[in-house]
Amino acid sequence: MPFNALIVSSDSFPVRADERRRLGIPARRTDGAVRAVRLEGVPPKTARALVEIMGGAGGCAQAAGMRRGGRAVVILQGDGVHYHAFLEKASRRESTRAAALEMRDVLMRASTWPRVLALARGRLPLGQRTLIMGILNVTPDSFSDGGQYLDPSRAVDRALQMARQGADLIDIGGESTRPGSKPVSLKEELRRVMPVLEAVVEAVRALPDRRPFLSVDTRKAEVVRRAAAAGADLINDTSGLTHDPAMAAAVAESGLPLVLQHIRGTPGTMQKHPRYTHLMPEIAAFLRVQMEKAVRAGVREDKIVIDPGIGFGKRRRDNLAILRNLEVLVSFLKEGHPLPPADRLEASLAAEALAIAGGADIIRVHDVREAVRVASLCDAVLRNHD
Repeated sequence: MPFNALIVSSDSFPVRADERRRLGIPARRTDGAVRAVRLEGVPPKTARALVEIMGGAGGCAQAAGMRRGGRAVVILQGDGVHYHAFLEKASRRESTRAAALEMRDVLMRASTWPRVLALARGRLPLGQRTLIMGILNVTPDSFSDGGQYLDPSRAVDRALQMARQGADLIDIGGESTRPGSKPVSLKEELRRVMPVLEAVVEAVRALPDRRPFLSVDTRKAEVVRRAAAAGADLINDTSGLTHDPAMAAAVAESGLPLVLQHIRGTPGTMQKHPRYTHLMPEIAAFLRVQMEKAVRAGVREDKIVIDPGIGFGKRRRDNLAILRNLEVLVSFLKEGHPLPPADRLEASLAAEALAIAGGADIIRVHDVREAVRVASLCDAVLRNHD
């Protein structure tokens, strides 16, 4: 998007449909939340017009950066009524039309829920409750469970255990992406992943009820093709389509949904002095570019899930900032933690709770049973579950 429109704050959570009716909120209007929207790279003339129109609509706005003669950053703030009046007027002006349409798209996406993700074997509703994705690493060197599930029979046992504990998805990965890790060959990744995936697919199909969906964590197009043929439901690319030029086309051909993750650098380099000027806008800009790449290749936009990539090219302060400003989280804190992996349960559960409070739909975890319990309590409070 030209202006990288981003909701940077909101003072309330979405209101459930029955409560909207009880409160008298019109069905197709906002819930009254005050939202701040940030635009960047705005020409000075357009920036001044946006500030004027928002002020006239009863909201408030300010522009920064015009003194240096460059493009401005504009922050607009208001509730649903303010934005409705603002967008109506700004979309009619030629100088502000593009910015208004981009803002309208962002605001509508934020208020359109629940959403549904179409998987290979069914549909997965998002926004109704937090979904748990259990991690099943079939690698010798992953930071938490490396080497434990290389044998397909042990991997199946672990997958069934996670299913019993309440996992909605199981993410199978054959290449470690921990900081400093080295890539593995296509042949080696297929050797690790395919026997386990095929065994888990068969085991899951035999379950009498509540069958978890199966995700494959890979950066390689050929693994996508083989995994789709073997029965995978979802592809999780931690490189955000930056590793393999054929990846987007392979996902489109498979018809599977795609998790697009933000990363700076590669697993081998990502923790070597990562720096950001504006963290969340930079993450959003990267994900938008990669999302557009996927859509151009043929991936349906409603089949894309966004992951901000906690721990992937981030400092501890960046990880914490993401948790404070989160919409989707499928990872958890690693960098900067003084404890060994086996002793990080409390920190990861705290991060999970913060992520759910920030609006995450899917949580990717090692400890499924504990995560399900945390998510259940958070959903009861935040999503009005009785």
